[in-house]
Amino acid sequence: MPLHKGPDDHDTAHRRLAFNPFFGEANPVGGMTEAPPRHRLPDGPLPPMSAYQLVHDELMLDGNSRLNLATFVTTWMEPQAGVLMGECRDKNMIDKDEYPRTAELERRCVAMLADLWHAPDPSSAVGCSTTGSSEACMLAGMALKRRWANRNADRYPGARPNLVMGINVQVCWEKFCNFWEVEPRLVPMEGDRFHLDAASAAALCDENTIGVVAVLGSTFDGSYEPVADICAALDELQARTGLDIPVHVDGASGAMVAPFLDEHVVWDFRLPRVSSINTSGHKYGLVYPGVGWALWRSPAELPEELVFRVNYLGGDMPTFALNFSRPGAQVVAQYYTFLRLGREGYRTVQQTSRDVARSLAGKIEALGDFRLLTRGDQLPVFAFTTASDVTSFDVFDVSRRLREHGWLVPAYTFPAHREDLSVLRVVCRNGFSADLAGLLVEDLARLLPELRRQPHPFTRDKDAATSFHH
Repeated sequence: MPLHKGPDDHDTAHRRLAFNPFFGEANPVGGMTEAPPRHRLPDGPLPPMSAYQLVHDELMLDGNSRLNLATFVTTWMEPQAGVLMGECRDKNMIDKDEYPRTAELERRCVAMLADLWHAPDPSSAVGCSTTGSSEACMLAGMALKRRWANRNADRYPGARPNLVMGINVQVCWEKFCNFWEVEPRLVPMEGDRFHLDAASAAALCDENTIGVVAVLGSTFDGSYEPVADICAALDELQARTGLDIPVHVDGASGAMVAPFLDEHVVWDFRLPRVSSINTSGHKYGLVYPGVGWALWRSPAELPEELVFRVNYLGGDMPTFALNFSRPGAQVVAQYYTFLRLGREGYRTVQQTSRDVARSLAGKIEALGDFRLLTRGDQLPVFAFTTASDVTSFDVFDVSRRLREHGWLVPAYTFPAHREDLSVLRVVCRNGFSADLAGLLVEDLARLLPELRRQPHPFTRDKDAATSFHH
């Protein structure tokens, strides 16, 4: 969650919300003088419809989530899923003894994912739901560190553990390293390689490496990291040095795409070195935020001392989580979606998103002003930049002008060693149809003549211009 502070301006702090007289059901005129303050609790209550209308009207200024091509998060579900979520929003997911059927649906989801990801014995694989992939990554990182610490009890805490990953990892991994005092060993981008490669990963490993993170679907460009090659390089490293380095697959998006569209790609528990996998149910798992999943190939990969067993509300409750209370609605919605779609349904939905991404990428390339970095043929995501001969505008100008038409398309600069490269990225999700993609191309084509007439790019503060936050 972002950190917030109070308003800096004293006058702003005491300004009241603008109150339409028609909001005051019993006393329309009184509402003009009794409008609630913005930054402190009102002295008294409001009628429910008045409170609703005040909040509703302010939220109209938010962007349209369906036109948000920056987010990976699901922005459309069937009405029946929404009804189920509404029926379960008051159930505390952690109270498994009080809500045993919700707990059972969570268990079934874990079993389904273990089977989907080829766990050696799906019945013995362990896993849990989380609030999203960020929490799931934290839990997986904790398990890696604790296993390393147990193996190196004679040297730890003197030795400093490290975690090897590409510089393209989601920011939650940087947070994990900061919060749990692990040295991040980041492989930079080089040339046209925008993610981790096997040789670089193995080269950074040593006796203090708790694991390697391989990303199945980079947020920067939608590409898969070569998980099998990374595992093979670590196998060779172990043969030479005896170092046994586990791999965690951050499949926030790709773990719900590759099993259906890329069955030939071996990235999951079929690789013995893969210790754990996470995914976001609220991304290509097709559920509203926030739900994620973390799975370990067997109980041996999750140290028992990390699992808490609490006698709470009359039951023995094993838990592995960073938080405690959260609604069961998203877990129920995940089970509904698994039940509703099945393998063939997921395959069709994800293939449609990929088809939209590939078609849209081709149409943008055909405009002539842009160069594609990826084409949406792994994740339904692609990145593109301006062509080498374009000097009148840059990707930040394009992002800003598209926003005028309601489209939220992020523009951002790549990290080390490709800070020279700035791109736009489009995430195609279920609900972003071929028709909407066509409208995006039409709006972009209408903007290009104006952009071409600019004397130079107009964006000065590129940090402020971007809407990319992974």
